[in-house]
Amino acid sequence: MIATRAEVLARFGHALSDPTRARLLLALREAPGYPAELADLLGVSRQNLSNHLSCLRGCGLVVSVPEGRRARYELADASIAHALGDLLGVVLAVDPATCAVPS
Repeated sequence: MIATRAEVLARFGHALSDPTRARLLLALREAPGYPAELADLLGVSRQNLSNHLSCLRGCGLVVSVPEGRRARYELADASIAHALGDLLGVVLAVDPATCAVPS
């Protein structure tokens, strides 16, 4: 299935709406990783990480690469790393009274 432009943005928005998923995408932007190592890196349980990886796979942003009995996770496409870099370069003028950042 090919997603429309609006669907792509909505999936990216959903993925980035959770701080743990955003941190996970940034970690995978740096290098592929294994679930146990990623859970330790992010300071979350393996079950919690598994749920986030499942969400990101469903959004089409990450893929699982089987390696014997293990699975390595990586960004689904190099353009995702580029897009994340572009987003990190955006400077926002935020009004804290109207745009609260979830904690």
